[in-house]
Formats: sequence, structure tokens, C-alpha cells
Amino acid sequence: MAKESFLTPRLYVALKLTFKLHGRDARKGCQVPTLAHLLAVCALVQTDGGNEDEAIAALLHDALEDKSEKITREEIRARFGDRVLDIIEVSTDTARDFKGGEKEPWEVRKKRYIDEIKTTDPTLLRVTIADKIDNARAILADHRRIGGEIWNRFNAPQERITWYYREALRAYRVAGVQSPLLEDLQVLVDQLDSIPMG
Repeated sequence: MAKESFLTPRLYVALKLTFKLHGRDARKGCQVPTLAHLLAVCALVQTDGGNEDEAIAALLHDALEDKSEKITREEIRARFGDRVLDIIEVSTDTARDFKGGEKEPWEVRKKRYIDEIKTTDPTLLRVTIADKIDNARAILADHRRIGGEIWNRFNAPQERITWYYREALRAYRVAGVQSPLLEDLQVLVDQLDSIPMG
């Protein structure tokens, strides 16, 4: 008896697009491929029970923020539908009209993201929570490896980075998210908070 495949044609198309957009990129300040992060977020989403739209959005959640010169909102909607676009947009901290170029200051983007999350439909938030989990894991792993140098990669100091994760977690709860992913994120936020300020 043949095993059932969970790699649907839509998800396969999204994987190919993800490789096309991010296949030559590394994560900020290190040699880890961006694809490793995108696939990890997709895996977290699927393990938590996410559907096909959420899996696709997980693969493409950084596309509008980091590759807006290569893909537009209209192209994402045409290829994958409104719900995928909605999930990507709530996972993005750039302004809705961002089309590349210089981003707004870090603090402006993060505060807007937190404010918007609090009133967002919680069914749209699984991807962005999974993104925070994978990012927090990466910070903690790199901190174990290189110590306080990790904070030099960011556009904000350590105390603001930990503030952001703490407030994002609070915003997900205010929005009404019910997911084991929040418990995982809480553990990571506690670990980030426990790192002595350098």
C-alpha cells in the first residue's frame, strides 16, 4: 500500500518559489541559510496542526519584507489566494505599502507589529508565532556559541530585543491564541530574559 503524500502541488509550487527567492541567502550575521529558517518555521506550523495555507505562508512569510523587489502582494494572492496573503501580511512588520528600499526604524516597525497583533484574528497567527520560536532558538544557540557578540547583529540593543519577544508573546495572548506553540515561546522568552545584560 502506497504512503499518502502530504506534499501537495500548491505546497510544491511554494517550495520552488521559496528556493527561487531565498536560495542564495544566509541569515543575518551568520552562515546559516535563510532556507533553513523558512523550512523550520513551516515544520513548526505543520507539527502544530497548520493547514496547507499556513504551511505555504510559513515558507513565504519573509517574502514581502525581504524580497519585495522580486514578488508583490498581487502575485502572492494570484498564486496562493487571499488567506495565504493575509497570514504573510500579519507576519510582516513592514508597512503594508512597503515595496523595497530602506525600512522604517526598528522600534517603529516592532511597536506597530505588536499593536496590530493584539486585534488580529488568532487563526492567522500560527506562522508568526512559529517564526518567533525559530528566531529565539537561533539567538539562544548563537549566544551559547559566541556570547554577547550576538547582539551586534541586530538593529536594537539586547534589552529591546528581549522586550520585543516578551511583548509579542503578550500580544498573542491578548489576541486569543490557543496553541502549544505559546508554551514553547514562553520557555524561550524566559531564557532570553535570563541572559545577563551585557
